[in-house]
Amino acid sequence: MVKGGVKKTAAAAARAAANRLMADNRQARHQYEILETLETGIELVGTEVKSIRNGKANLRDGFCLIRNGELQLHNVHISPHNHSSSYFNHDPLRTKKLLAHRREIDKLQKQLDKKGLALIPLNIHLKGSWIKLTIGVGKGRKLHDKRAASKEKQSKKDIQAAMARY
Repeated sequence: MVKGGVKKTAAAAARAAANRLMADNRQARHQYEILETLETGIELVGTEVKSIRNGKANLRDGFCLIRNGELQLHNVHISPHNHSSSYFNHDPLRTKKLLAHRREIDKLQKQLDKKGLALIPLNIHLKGSWIKLTIGVGKGRKLHDKRAASKEKQSKKDIQAAMARY
């Protein structure tokens, strides 16, 4: 009976390792109100994959555009891989193509035609052996919206703390 429990926890640990968060854009949830999210693939070169797996990606200033019917990721810094020569390495700020279905891209294009919406990269994560990017359709927040959101977040935290005490 003990062996069965050990196998289940080992399998759960393997699944958790296969679905890891590599990079997160925490600033995006503060700057934008995220209306919808979409998980896409990324077209990467080999040294970019190695750098992302080492946690050397920065999504802070990144944004996505739709050009010629393709999703493109701009201004995301993926550091060059340490253990390869400059000949085989990649440009850190290279524009990357995002992989999504045509109807998903068309749906995003319709939403972006509305005023004030933007495509923001939210996180890079592993899904099995694949590297995936979660993008969000966001509307920029004003300063008073940010203050209201932080007050609401603090009140929820206080309620949870009060519920835990009783």
